[in-house]
Amino acid sequence: MSSDESFSVVDVSLPSPDTLEGVKALITNYKKRHEQLLQEQKELATSRDVRKELTREFRQRTEKLTQSLAEDKRAFEQKIENEKARLDLMLQDEAKLMEEIQAVKAALREEEAQNEHLKQQTDVFSAVPERDVVFNGLTGKPSDTPTFEMEPRIDYPMDGGTALVTFEEDVVAKKILDMKRHRVELGGECIITVEARPVQLMVPSLVEIDSEVCPRRILISNLPRMDTETLLNKLEIHFSKRRNGGGEVDNCEMMPDSWTVVLTFVEKDVAKGLTDTEYHEVKLQQMHRVRVTPFLSGNITNLKTKMSLCPRTVLLTGIPDVMERETLQDLLEIHFQKSVNGGGEIEAFLYNPLGEHTSALFDGISQKEEEQ
Repeated sequence: MSSDESFSVVDVSLPSPDTLEGVKALITNYKKRHEQLLQEQKELATSRDVRKELTREFRQRTEKLTQSLAEDKRAFEQKIENEKARLDLMLQDEAKLMEEIQAVKAALREEEAQNEHLKQQTDVFSAVPERDVVFNGLTGKPSDTPTFEMEPRIDYPMDGGTALVTFEEDVVAKKILDMKRHRVELGGECIITVEARPVQLMVPSLVEIDSEVCPRRILISNLPRMDTETLLNKLEIHFSKRRNGGGEVDNCEMMPDSWTVVLTFVEKDVAKGLTDTEYHEVKLQQMHRVRVTPFLSGNITNLKTKMSLCPRTVLLTGIPDVMERETLQDLLEIHFQKSVNGGGEIEAFLYNPLGEHTSALFDGISQKEEEQ
């Protein structure tokens, strides 16, 4: 069979469409196909509706899931914010606790320092050399006990052309001050005019001293009477040796009023060991037992002052330099000794000429001249 040949298959079972029976058969066949198409269309519509319903359900589920995720996200973010706030509170509490810890540590250090200071203060009595004291006073009630008083030593600088006069009686000084201006005859036609002014001194009214044990010094007492230089050399040699518990000595000084020696070491840990032992055998003129006690250092913690008027001392001003110092001072002293001039007995007289620098030392009621 050649490729150009063609053929057709004819369903011989169906009548020919040219006949009435053939047409009826076609119509019947088309009806079956139509019913089949309608059935398929119905199935497709049902499938479409099912898919739409599934789509709607999926969309609802998606919206619910999205809403749930959003709520979970908000809840998570809120939880994070709450945790951050809680963390901030914890950090603040930690900072407060650290501050309290630091405050407690500072208070503890202060308490330890105070305890150490009190411990040193309890040992202060041992720093004073033992001396025999005889009480010759009167006894009385504790409320009648007098307070401790001290007489100040005040360096009073004087201007040039002035003089200080201390009378034996304060009434004389008051009379000189009331007269104020005084004409002083110096002999011949030489007459000068001076002015009398009160002397006011700033004196301490209250002094509080906090004493503590010096870590590098010791006080050596119970010493024999001998040559001072020899004594200091022997003490320095003895306490500079390690086998005697000593160390390198920085300074050795005698306190002649109490006949005690202050020894200063270079290192701080030497003095404590010597004072703990307290009594030491030292070869001086012969083997002698000396006492070693702590040395006290004092710091002024409170000082109050007041202006005090000298009742018996008068300041004379406006004195010209007209003659030699000694001669002028004698003439001024003679003038203010005479009762006719309002004066009286003079206890001390100090004149400072113009152009010179002089100061008076007030020690209780006395005054001494100090050239600068």
